[in-house]
Order: sequence, then C-alpha cells, then structure tokens
Amino acid sequence: MKDILEYLFSYNTLKKEEAKSIMLQIPRGVFNEYEITSFMSVFMMRSITIDELLGFTDALKETAIKVDLNTSDLVDIVGTGGDGKNTFNISTLACFVVAGTGQKVAKHGNIGASSVSGSSNVMQELGVKFTNDSEQLKKQLDQANICFLHAPLFHPSLKKVAPMRKQLGFRTFFNMLGPLANPANPDYSTIGVYNMEIARLYNYYLQKEKSHFSIVHSLDGYDEISLTGESIVIDEKGTQLLSPQEFKSNKIAEHDLYGGKTKEAAADLFLKILKGEGSSAQNEVVITNAAIALQNTHKYGDFEECRNLAKESLESGAALNCLNQLISA
Repeated sequence: MKDILEYLFSYNTLKKEEAKSIMLQIPRGVFNEYEITSFMSVFMMRSITIDELLGFTDALKETAIKVDLNTSDLVDIVGTGGDGKNTFNISTLACFVVAGTGQKVAKHGNIGASSVSGSSNVMQELGVKFTNDSEQLKKQLDQANICFLHAPLFHPSLKKVAPMRKQLGFRTFFNMLGPLANPANPDYSTIGVYNMEIARLYNYYLQKEKSHFSIVHSLDGYDEISLTGESIVIDEKGTQLLSPQEFKSNKIAEHDLYGGKTKEAAADLFLKILKGEGSSAQNEVVITNAAIALQNTHKYGDFEECRNLAKESLESGAALNCLNQLISA
C-alpha cells in the first residue's frame, strides 16, 4: 500500500485493473486500517475517475454474495449520501411507497457513515431482521412487495471498511459504490447524487449497464429531489432541469426535511410519515421521489399518473402495510 499511496500522492490516478485489484485485496486483510483510511482520504482531495469507479465497482460486484430472487423486475431507490443535509430517510420511504403500489422493490441500504441514520439504522430500529438468504428475501418480497438488502452482508469490502468510515464521519468514495452494486441487480434504479460531477460519472456508467435508470440531484446539494429548488433528472433519454412546480408541487423549506439528531428520532419520524401523520411538505417530497422511480419503469404512465399512484399508496396505508409485512416476514 505504501507504493500505491506514494503513487497517488504524486497526483497520479489508477487504471481500471489497478483499482479493481486494490478493492479485491481489502476484504482479504492485506491492508491495515491506517492504510485503508489513507487510501480513502486520497479521494477526498480529488475526484474519482471513471476508470477508478469502474474498477472499484467491478471488484465489489465480483466479491458480492449472490442472491436469486427469481426476478429482476425490481425497483431500487437509493442515494449516495454524503450531502451533509441530515434529511429524514426520503429514499427509503419512497421505496415503501413504491412497494405499496404493487411494484416489487429490492432496497439496498447501509448504516449511516456520514449521517445520523442510514436506511439500515432505521430498519433495525423498526424491527426488520437483516439476512442474505435468498429464500428469506423471496419471502419478504412475496409478503411485503419489498425486501431489504443490508449491504455489509453482501459486500465483504463494505463490512471491512464500515468502522473506518464511521470514525472518519465524512463521505468517501465508498458512498459512490453502494448504489451501483445492488446484489439483486434490479432492472430499475433511481439514484440520488450529491453533486453534478458524480451525476456525470454515474450517467456514463449506467448508460452501459442499465436499460432504465434515473439519476436525481437537487441544485442546492441534496442527493434526492428535495423540492427546495430546481432539480436535475437524468435518464437514458437525456437531462432535464425541473422546478417544484413541474413536479406538481410547491417549493418547500429546508427545515421541512430535517431528520432528527438520533437514530431513534429518525425511525419515529419514518413511522409517523408512513402512518399519514407527516407534514404536507414531508409527504410531497416522498411522493415525488417515489413517482420518479415508478415513471422510470415505463409501466405506469407519465409523471402525473405515477404521482397519483404514489399518493394513493401513502394516503391509503398501503405503504405502511408493506413495512408491517416486511417486519413480520
């Protein structure tokens, strides 16, 4: 690792195979935690290249524990995290709203590394049991229309670096890898990113890997459609700049998206919103992100039709029922 670090500290970048080789060695214990931390820190000082992203992601997929859900007709809504906004768990809530419409969802998530509460934290607090057993995950999918894939159970590299990421407390390049490495390989991915540079890298990657995808970013820095201002939506057809009004919504304030100071508070708010007790602003942002994911499948009509489906899922209690079924499964 010393030679690798000296090479990188001299403003060099890694070729795809070099990046892949390093990532493959991390779960094998070849490097100690100080070396891995130094390696992660390099990519806080400069942007990751497309070759590095390809190499790291290929390694993550190659070493992943395989899962067979008997279908790839699945949606995932996931953000990179690392936007520093401490929002409530919008993407995860949107997944349950999508599941409440009848669309199957394979949610890939993790504990919060640079935030108070990641999707896995909330699921744990609410009583969801994590597993990497395909039969158990299929049971979740059958009963609840959604299964939850806790990333460290499928990706040895992520498990190895999780304590180091938490100690660092800021985003690292690992934030970029998880959304691209869902072990269920869903047909439809909606991914939120924290800046436009990452959006361009993802667009390059997903154009090669996916038939249907959407990348979302709010121009004021959120890794989702925040409705606090204009948002970028990128899909296989191109790029759009959209206002809250074009999402059939009003502009909302940043404080409406606050997620709380503890994992317990985040879980309480999550459940409150699913029970229909959230504010109109909270409901709007969840419905909007769910609608984009439904539209991305090209199965449910235009955005307005998808928005109506998402709204019905939340307001009828169908989304809440999916959570209850997932817990009991």
